Amino acid sequence: MTHCYADTLTTNRMGLEVFGPDLTKRKRTSKQLWRRPFRWDRDAMAADKPARVFCLSLGDFFEDAPGPNAWRDEAWQVIHDTPNLDWQILTKRPENITKMLPDTWADNKWGCWPNVWLGTSIEDQRVAAREYVLQMVPAYIRFVSYEPAIGPLTLWLQNIHWVIVGGESGPGFRKMDLDWARQMQTDCAKSINPRGTAFFFKQNHGPRTEMGIDALGAIYRDWPQGWDRAELTAA
Repeated sequence: MTHCYADTLTTNRMGLEVFGPDLTKRKRTSKQLWRRPFRWDRDAMAADKPARVFCLSLGDFFEDAPGPNAWRDEAWQVIHDTPNLDWQILTKRPENITKMLPDTWADNKWGCWPNVWLGTSIEDQRVAAREYVLQMVPAYIRFVSYEPAIGPLTLWLQNIHWVIVGGESGPGFRKMDLDWARQMQTDCAKSINPRGTAFFFKQNHGPRTEMGIDALGAIYRDWPQGWDRAELTAA
């Protein structure tokens, strides 16, 4: 968890001890925050445009810990009841996903909840096996976050619909070789997926986030393609 932004934010700025080996330190956010998705869902339905929600940016939805295990069913219910939101769930523990999915996950023609995007973080080739684990999970959108990119990475990209690439940010950031990002962009363009593999370059390395977003010569921020939203909401 070297240079983890969530650990730095919660420990140094928020004064919370929620990371580390003591799994009982995990904390739940407020009831008010848990009610917000229902407002976002109503707004998205009124606008006839889905909204994207990055779920649990300061934790891991699929961590096997007392707190997350106690809250996860309620979180799944919120996700189920907000069909106009596309929930992006990122984990470093893809091996836990299948056993932590809700019982009704496959009870539809897609074999999964189509408003949930499941992803895993892969920082370099050392943990590239996470991709193969994710590929086995029934999901409408699967994505890889190659961020922070701290070493070269080659992915198979079969059944991976989106790749986010980004350098590390913050004090003491480790540098990313832009050739790593360029190679990933090329690999995404050559993907044989029927829906392709979208490439999203988030940032170069730097002391702050969102620095060098055009470091590849232009801004490349594509989103995965997958479904007809009207079909989903009518189903």
